[in-house]
Amino acid sequence: MDYQKYVTQRARDIEISTIRYFFNMVNEVEGAISLCIGEPDFITPTHINLAAVQALANGHTFYSPNAGLYELRQEISNYLERRYQLAYKPGSEIIVTIGASQAIDVAIRTLIEPGDKVLIPQPSFVAYKPCTILAGGKPVYVPTYPQDDFVLRPDVLEQYITEKSKLLILPYPNNPTGAVMTEEQLKEIANVVKKHDLIVVADEIYSELTYGIQHTAFAKIPDMWERTVTINGFSKSYAMTGWRLGYVAAPEGLTEQILKVHQYNVTCAATMGQYAAIEAMKNGDRDIAVMRAEYDERRKFLLESLRDMGFDCFEPKGAFYVFPSIKKTGLSSEEFAQKLLWEGKVAVVPGSSFGENGQDFVRLAYATSMENLQEAVKRISTFLSNL
Repeated sequence: MDYQKYVTQRARDIEISTIRYFFNMVNEVEGAISLCIGEPDFITPTHINLAAVQALANGHTFYSPNAGLYELRQEISNYLERRYQLAYKPGSEIIVTIGASQAIDVAIRTLIEPGDKVLIPQPSFVAYKPCTILAGGKPVYVPTYPQDDFVLRPDVLEQYITEKSKLLILPYPNNPTGAVMTEEQLKEIANVVKKHDLIVVADEIYSELTYGIQHTAFAKIPDMWERTVTINGFSKSYAMTGWRLGYVAAPEGLTEQILKVHQYNVTCAATMGQYAAIEAMKNGDRDIAVMRAEYDERRKFLLESLRDMGFDCFEPKGAFYVFPSIKKTGLSSEEFAQKLLWEGKVAVVPGSSFGENGQDFVRLAYATSMENLQEAVKRISTFLSNL
């Protein structure tokens, strides 16, 4: 039976994630070390797990409100005020979602009409493009460059704005580059946003994972609170990827519309997981600090090791990725990744997965043990010597 005639063009236009392709390929290479997936290698802290166990024991197995448990939304509100001096009303300006990915999806679907253009810095997370396409929007890729440490430049952004431009995705700290934007750099972007009457989806899922620099929330920039949909969650900061918990924080005029899309999409996030998230928000700061310190040691080791091998690599100050240039090898990023996996038994992600101007790069995730990183470095060094 020919199913293609039943499938929408929008679905056909979406490609399978290259990240998952290489992650799955690791299983076919015996003894391979994976530096592919952006997932903490830490187990969710015990006190957070026990909060979910207690919720189950207490019979909290029913639907929560569509927007999430009020207590959790209150804790998120408290956190955003404490950490970034952002004021959001828990009853109407915060929505708990199925991870940050679902938050991105419902935000874009709420904001984008067919034909609207969405400005997406590249390289960046793979989900922005398909979410835009599924909403009927047109993705417009705004390049960032290694000589600028992959931060979004206002003059470059201006070149890609037209009368159809409606939404800017602002993904910092950045996946895959690890780039972080300073407050002054964000103020320059804010001037462009205001000038062209744009709305912003600020994907700040890595906000807690910065090294030697403090994250600045875009909504904190003057005049940007009213124009910003902030996306965040629990996966990266609290090692809770499998719990699938995120949230949207935005002005009520936006959240009341986003909530309608959310409620018909998933109803609500899993209730027992929300109780775990409450515990994370209340008592998880120390857990974050411990994991961040370990990531920082790995970051320094991997960056120094890659530079010692001759890779050109800017210093990433956020997330848990290093994004070295492999241009000197003469291989495309796909060729390099394939050869390194099959010949060197180390899995990395081609930079081209994150946009055309990632072609000369590969992404290495240091969300794995130091022992794995040390062995991976040895294998990469041997692989390079045999090229």
